[in-house]
Parts: sequence; structure tokens; C-alpha cells
Amino acid sequence: MIKNLLLVGLGGAAGSMLRYLVGRALNAGIPWGTLIVNVLGCLVIGLLSGLFERVGGSGHAINTPEVRLLLTVGFCGGFTTFSAFMSEGLAMLRAGDMLLFGLYCAGSVLLGLAAVWIGRVIVVSY
Repeated sequence: MIKNLLLVGLGGAAGSMLRYLVGRALNAGIPWGTLIVNVLGCLVIGLLSGLFERVGGSGHAINTPEVRLLLTVGFCGGFTTFSAFMSEGLAMLRAGDMLLFGLYCAGSVLLGLAAVWIGRVIVVSY
């Protein structure tokens, strides 16, 4: 378990630092860096999941549980959780569960926006 936490932490640190650098370089008025990070994160997690599927089960150097943790949960999660959101949404679509996909997407956006608003209200009100 400690090894897994360290792998996720290492990947997450690298992803977070890259997200910070991209945002700093590109955000000016409109959050272009955030948009680019979200889209790039989705591309990277798609590439990784396709690669892991293509090379087959564990045993290949690139397709071990440790590498998957480091790159998907760690790096992609640190770079942008939007990539995980989209990857999970795609899994629902591929399974043919349109209702769950719609509820998941709408719920994530609406509840996330409401949570940010509530958090700000709580802090600003006191």
C-alpha cells in the first residue's frame, strides 16, 4: 500500500507541477491554460488506456499495476481530474448506459458549481 501511495504521489506531483506551468504560461484573462490542460489530460488518459488495452494484460513493462497507478491515477490525476471524469464517462457510454452518463455529467457539473458557490458563501459570510 505504501508503494502504491508513493507511486500515485510521485505521478501526482509531476502532473500538478506541469499543470501549474501550463496555466501560468497560458492563462491571461480567459483560462486557456486550464482548457488546454483539461483537453491534453483527456488525450493522455485516452492514449494510456488504449496503450494498456493494446499491449494486453500485466506482464509487459508498460502495463503493470504500478505503471498504471503512476501514470493514470498519479500523473493524469495530478495534471487534471477532468481526464478521469471523461474516462469514466466514456466507460459509461461504451457500456451503453446513457442515463447514468447523463446523470453523472450533469451532476458533476451542477453539484461541483454549487459546491464552489456554497464554499465561497460560507467563507465570505463569516
